[in-house]
Amino acid sequence: MLSEGDLKLVDALQTDPRAPWSVVGNALGIGAVTAARRWESLVARGHTWLTAYPAGELMARMALAFVELDCEPGETLRVAHELAADPHVATVEHLAGHCDIRLHLMAPTLPDLADYVLHRITERPGVRAARTVLAPRLFTEGSHWRVRAISPVEREALTGRAPRVAAPLRFTDLDRGLVLGLGEDARASAAALAVGLGVGATTVRRRLDALLGHGAVRLRCEIARPLSPAPVTATLWLRVPPDKLETTARSLATLPEVRLCAALTGSANLLVVVWLAAHQDLMALEASLVAKLPWLEVADRAVTLRIVKLMGRLLDDAGFGAGRVPLDYWSPVGPLGR
Repeated sequence: MLSEGDLKLVDALQTDPRAPWSVVGNALGIGAVTAARRWESLVARGHTWLTAYPAGELMARMALAFVELDCEPGETLRVAHELAADPHVATVEHLAGHCDIRLHLMAPTLPDLADYVLHRITERPGVRAARTVLAPRLFTEGSHWRVRAISPVEREALTGRAPRVAAPLRFTDLDRGLVLGLGEDARASAAALAVGLGVGATTVRRRLDALLGHGAVRLRCEIARPLSPAPVTATLWLRVPPDKLETTARSLATLPEVRLCAALTGSANLLVVVWLAAHQDLMALEASLVAKLPWLEVADRAVTLRIVKLMGRLLDDAGFGAGRVPLDYWSPVGPLGR
């Protein structure tokens, strides 16, 4: 486990990943220099990290799918590491459940998604079978999860900095560059981003405010799973009456254990990913969900044995940050090997 002070720092950056160190330091009572130094130390050890990725209006234009793979014996981790190197694959997990690997896959269009599954996945050596379900809607995702280490007063000191929403948003190549630049350094200044993109800092600041104001780019502060208060990842596939899907999903999204809640196109129409203190807690969580939402049916469940990649961050065998793959969902989708 991280120290209480480090957990509070993580929580502060989960609340506002781009908050100036002066604001973070004042909110936590440690000063700007101390806050920055502690954060740099955590990142250097792979204990925490920041990431950025398309969301909101940008993600709504894309195709999101969960792909489940069955692998040949002894091939699971090799296949997982190969796919983790691809910019269209956000997350790669090795599961104890009805499949060996689950991918969170993003592509610009449904035809691109089909090409990816047909050519880059099913033709890959070591893959025995692949099943794909679309996620037409996300109700919540990991950027909303908190370690819950800071007080309401400390959290209040970190909020209220959201930029004004400029309407309407028209996505440009510059915006793509900004999303990718933030993925490399989510706290990069407008001036630093401008140098990398070859445009003026004022332009970058205006476009960045528009992207953040519209929720078109999401910033996330992560903590290495072995150091988290909830180190175990589990997934539930749920069946819910269509007329209760919205109500059920919104109710589930408020639970502190829930990291991801998404509608599905498969026989189970709702997927929920939770973070738990121990895998034994899954049974109690299921029981509480069914008691609270009696129309809900648990169709299946799985526990994650290893996360190979988490929203663009490569993880080592122990679960610590060990590298990064840009989440360039706009890059061309071609056959295997191209």
